[in-house]
Parts: sequence; C-alpha cells; structure tokens
Amino acid sequence: MDEPQYMETPQGRRIAYHHSAGSGPGVVFLGGFKSDMEGTKAIYLEEWARRRGRAFLRMDYSGHGQSSGAFEEGCIGDWAADAMAAIGALTNGPQVLVGSSMGGWIALLVARAMPGRVAGMVGIAAAPDFTEDGMWANFDAAQREEITAKGRLELPSEYSDEPYVITRRLIEDGRKQLVLRAPLDLRFPVRLLQGTEDEDVSREVALRLLDHAKSPDIQLTLVKGADHRFSTPECLEEVERAIEAVTMRAGSGA
Repeated sequence: MDEPQYMETPQGRRIAYHHSAGSGPGVVFLGGFKSDMEGTKAIYLEEWARRRGRAFLRMDYSGHGQSSGAFEEGCIGDWAADAMAAIGALTNGPQVLVGSSMGGWIALLVARAMPGRVAGMVGIAAAPDFTEDGMWANFDAAQREEITAKGRLELPSEYSDEPYVITRRLIEDGRKQLVLRAPLDLRFPVRLLQGTEDEDVSREVALRLLDHAKSPDIQLTLVKGADHRFSTPECLEEVERAIEAVTMRAGSGA
C-alpha cells in the first residue's frame, strides 16, 4: 500500500490523502461515517481514474483513517471543512464529487459552499441530515437523556467490534449543517445510486433528496438487491456509469 501524503487545514488538522494527476474534471471520493480512504469503492475508483487518465483524490477526514485527531472529537462541520480544504488545495477546476453515505451529505455541503468547484455529483446511498433524521429521531428517551447529560452515547456497529460513539457535539453541530430544510440549488448534473436492500439508508432518503434538490439534471437509480456497501462488481460498474454520465452532461453544459 502506498504511503499517503499529508496536508494541514486552516484549523490545524493533519489530513491524509492520495492524489493522482490527470485530466479534468477530476474525481473526488468522499467516504462515509467512520470509514476511511482504503475502502473498496475508493481504491476501485482510483484505479479506474488512472486507467482513464482522470485526476483523482481520496482523503481521510480528521479522526478517520490516517488523519490526525480522534473520531469522537469530530462533527459534520469539521469533516466538511476538511473536504473543502483538500479540494481547494489539492485540485484544480471543477470536480465530480462522489459521496458515499455520509460523504453524500459532505458533498452537498461542499457544493453549497463552493459551487464553482463542482462539475457534478454522484451520491452512493447519500445520507444527508442523518444525525437528526437517522440518529436523534430514533433515539428513545433514555438515549436522549444519556447523550444530553453525559455528552456521549455508545451504539453497536455492524461494521466493527468497536461501538459507534455518538457525541452531543455531533448531534448539535449536525443541526447547523442540515441541507433538506432549506432550498438546495445544485447547478450541475447529479446521479443518486441506492440499493433496495440498504438497511442503513432507506430509499425514502434518496427519494426525499431527489424531490428536494433543484438541479438541471438529477436522476435516481435503484439497484435491486444492493446493500449499503454498494461494492459488488455490478454496483461498482453502476458508479462508473454514473460518473461518466455526470461528466458528459457537465461537458455539454447541461
């Protein structure tokens, strides 16, 4: 495995990344909650981009993977700021953002803050506003009381032996980053990919985003049988096609 490079954000966080030079628009992969840039989709897309001579960036948010900081200290706003700093410092021109799960929310925040740097977006089980709608809304009274009083709550994880630690800061900051409560103007082509067997992000979330966002070209593809990982060969081919479609539409001025 190649060693990552590092950059420092304006907030002083040390971000690990891999960047491959190539033609534009470049592709930026934004991973999910407590995931890292060594996952199947990130590595597959990096290899795909290299074969096609496309610029490509994958990164670890602070508290994730090989970047600095503890996961429990971070929040959506921090991770979005990390992504914006990396895109601003390491890429040139408009980029196609590929956001997986939480990365879909991060991509929307990047697009809202840096619209001129986004050529298109591909959301893979995108999970906007999940701290409020997927976590807080489903906490019972005892869990809400615990996170409010103690500042943290431990939840079991299907993907790790270690529990997810949900902090009060994560929930409170998430409320400042919501994108489905106000107009969401995406002035570029968007492709949303969603598995019908996803147990972490439901198709209702994808439909809500589809209905809520304003875009000159936005489409949702439901993949029967696909789960939240969306990492089978067939799913990865869907991601490829979505990136190509977004790139073509962006190039045509759609």
